[in-house]
Amino acid sequence: MPDTTARRSPSATRTEQPPSLALVPADPDAASGHGGLPDPLPLVHALVRGLLEVLSGVREAEQMSRWFSEDAYRALVTRAGLAARARSARNTPAQRPHYGIRSVHLSSPADGVVEAAAVVAARARTRAVALRLEATERRWRVTAAALL
Repeated sequence: MPDTTARRSPSATRTEQPPSLALVPADPDAASGHGGLPDPLPLVHALVRGLLEVLSGVREAEQMSRWFSEDAYRALVTRAGLAARARSARNTPAQRPHYGIRSVHLSSPADGVVEAAAVVAARARTRAVALRLEATERRWRVTAAALL
């Protein structure tokens, strides 16, 4: 028995789509909005991790001094000293913190300024870390840090 159904070619049923146009800026730094500075997100992740390690006593605050302004570094050293005294009073050794960075939110209230809020979850509690980064000498530096 002969086949009486008409066969359509695959191209006859397809409608031609125009090629998609991707908007790519001529200057990649203009796309980030940070004027030649590196993306702050990886740095924020590293700073949050480092800040928690300093406050738990497993990292020296001096290792963070490169990334902190003088005032922010002084506040970090003070807070780390208070945390060390609290551990000593409880007779608890310094232990590496076990946590996960759940989310990081960035905002840029002005040119050369990034404010970051990170939600950090540990076994017993969830905390927030707030950082303010300002551009100095073509790199980011923490000018304010808070662990809530």
